Amino acid sequence: MSFNPHISTAGRQRGIALVLVLWVLLLLTIITGAFALTARMDRLEANALLSGTQARLSAEAAINLAALALRDPEDETRMLADGRIYELVVDGVAIQISAVDERGKLDINAADEFTLVNLFSGNGMELVDAELLAAAVMDWRDVDELERVNGAEEDAYIAAGLQVGPANRPFMMAEELLQVIGMPYELFRKVEPGITVFSRAGEPDPAFAPVEALMALPDITYDEAVDFVAQRNAHLPGESIGTELPNGVVVMEQGRGVTYSIHARATMPNGVWEQLKATIRLGGNRSGNPYRVLSWREGF
Repeated sequence: MSFNPHISTAGRQRGIALVLVLWVLLLLTIITGAFALTARMDRLEANALLSGTQARLSAEAAINLAALALRDPEDETRMLADGRIYELVVDGVAIQISAVDERGKLDINAADEFTLVNLFSGNGMELVDAELLAAAVMDWRDVDELERVNGAEEDAYIAAGLQVGPANRPFMMAEELLQVIGMPYELFRKVEPGITVFSRAGEPDPAFAPVEALMALPDITYDEAVDFVAQRNAHLPGESIGTELPNGVVVMEQGRGVTYSIHARATMPNGVWEQLKATIRLGGNRSGNPYRVLSWREGF
């Protein structure tokens, strides 16, 4: 048998060409797969962005629906601002709305030192620490530089290494309470639903108060506050039945408020959701709006 070098060379060239073709096919497959994956991710991201936008707009619409329901002149159909949750479905979007009359919260600018001690200790702080914190709150909001017993003025903040001392003015927002010396973040998160700077009330109105605000009242335990809120919120709109506090006082809604905190959450059919919190004051203004926004939170 004779050896033909031309045939061997041609075979090797065909083998190399086949390997190159296979590598090109593999590369094209990888590129195509990566492009398809990127396109799918972009589509999912676009859908999530669209759903998130729709959810946010739905939650904003729910704020307006709540403002309208709070102005309803009929007792039987007016939205009750005691924190109970109202649920509805609009165009496939599940909406949850609740409102709290600001009269049910404790105004940290109007509360006295004893009531602040009740608020802090009732929400889990040791009594001694609660007394120190309450005095520091009083020193923060008063206009003088005189340090009260157990209080804290600028020297105490400097000694603690804090760069910001007491403002010596009323709180402009509830979150400012975090700047008071001795205020733990965990305690603030706990009391936040029950405090305000808009009601000007030295004590919360139990007819609307959340559990956290009720703890500022004397002679009430956490379990009693939870039970009271459950009984109160079980009453139907328009009912004239009051709810009894542990001390025997019967609590009933007295008049209508003008300032409310509204919490709205909207959930899309695909599970994407958004929620908003707004504090509004009812009443028209020069721009023609039926209410004025005092605070607005989103994306929390």
